[in-house]
Amino acid sequence: MERVAIIARLKEGCEQHAVELVAAGPPFDLANAGIVRHSIYISTNEAVFVFEGHEVEWIVDELIDEPFHYELHHALEQWREIVDGQPRVARERFGWQLDDAEAIAAPAGERSESWA
Repeated sequence: MERVAIIARLKEGCEQHAVELVAAGPPFDLANAGIVRHSIYISTNEAVFVFEGHEVEWIVDELIDEPFHYELHHALEQWREIVDGQPRVARERFGWQLDDAEAIAAPAGERSESWA
């Protein structure tokens, strides 16, 4: 599983508009695109889009470059109105995840942890 984040600085006072755009839902079918997990974090001055999947960075690039994703391009235009400057790509350098299967099977205090 690979992860990539896109970090966009929001223009001052645009946090609520960003929340409304997120509430509208994704402008494309995440599963059909090959995205396994997607999260969006909004702070007062940033939006962080996290995508997970196999070769996910290529998937995101293709989605943005594909000329026939009208809903996605419309959503990107709405985001451009509230984003200050060019969004940045951040690649995962550390990840941690508790191995769910081992956590369930092992008694408390004997759970193993794995690095993602």
